[in-house]
Amino acid sequence: MTTLRVRYQTLEFGTTDIHIRSLRDNQEFSDDEGAAAALGISSASWPIFGIVWPSGEVLAHLMAEFDFAGKRILEVGCGIALASLILNHRRADITATDYHPGVADFLNKNTQLNKDRLIPFVRTGWNDALSDLGLFDVIIGSDLLYEAEHVELLAGFINQHAAAQCQVILIDPGRGHHAKFSKKMLSLGYSHSQNKVQVHTQEGRQNFSGQILRYQRI
Repeated sequence: MTTLRVRYQTLEFGTTDIHIRSLRDNQEFSDDEGAAAALGISSASWPIFGIVWPSGEVLAHLMAEFDFAGKRILEVGCGIALASLILNHRRADITATDYHPGVADFLNKNTQLNKDRLIPFVRTGWNDALSDLGLFDVIIGSDLLYEAEHVELLAGFINQHAAAQCQVILIDPGRGHHAKFSKKMLSLGYSHSQNKVQVHTQEGRQNFSGQILRYQRI
């Protein structure tokens, strides 16, 4: 069986430390049973879920101060799920989803590293059959619009799981698809605002320069 090389790190969010077990780098790969291949996940894209990306750090910092009282929150395409981990540490009602079959194991181990309760997780794709996730008051995600086809799929998935009154917060590093996505969300009845953000990530690997996209239906 292929042995993955991992790394351990601690990221600071104000006075809160979040401990992370992630892949050592984006060259790691392990799919001995073919679960990822069966889902159409290539060896090149396999490691993407297991890295702490700048967009994920930006979202996590927002969630470190987010007022979640009385709100059910869903993280879409969570990957290493840094935002979910900080919300869970703050005792928010957070559920995570991702398409990748390797996410659940890392998510469970990371919640244990932080001595928190396990985060409810559902492995699902944006065009999968209707799930039993239910509806959410807040839906969050980071760096989700990789391809043009993701615009329709993501908007549909979000709308499927949005409560009648729902706030959506997405971090987009600028892959060229957010304008079409915003147009689609407007057509579904959401208002839209966005603002640019430039931050220096904690690890200093790369700076983030992108957009915070906000959508709301009231």
